[in-house]
Amino acid sequence: MARKTVDPTLAIRRKAGSYAGVDEGTACTQSSFKTGKKAFLFIGEQGGRYKAMFKLSDSKAEALRLAEKEPDRFQAGSNPWVTARFSADEPMPKALWTKWLEESYGLSASPAKKKTGAKKKTGAKKKTAAKKKTAAKRKTGAKKKTAKKKTARR
Repeated sequence: MARKTVDPTLAIRRKAGSYAGVDEGTACTQSSFKTGKKAFLFIGEQGGRYKAMFKLSDSKAEALRLAEKEPDRFQAGSNPWVTARFSADEPMPKALWTKWLEESYGLSASPAKKKTGAKKKTGAKKKTAAKKKTAAKRKTGAKKKTAKKKTARR
């Protein structure tokens, strides 16, 4: 009897979906995870193996070393995206994908989403309202000056 293989991407998908403000979709044949309009993970099966793409910055040097050491498993170029290939028998190490996933999400999420999961900070709303009031005062002040000039000319 053939043994049932466990999808090694399942834990990664669950973790990615647990972050604040994340939408899951499909890009080509891969699942995509986005926060706002920015993707931070592409993951799925490809050619009998599994593939995950992460957006990295701080861990980029580590990814480049892994790509040099194991080019059939890791690819890293000049852009921020790093590709990891793995199988059910040889899954991606949990410590590595957890670190890369957190970093990738952090690069795509707004600061407010990373901290609270909220779309905007309450302080940002107050600042926006204050800016609108200031702009309105400027407009009315400009109208008063124009009216004064017209009466002075008469």
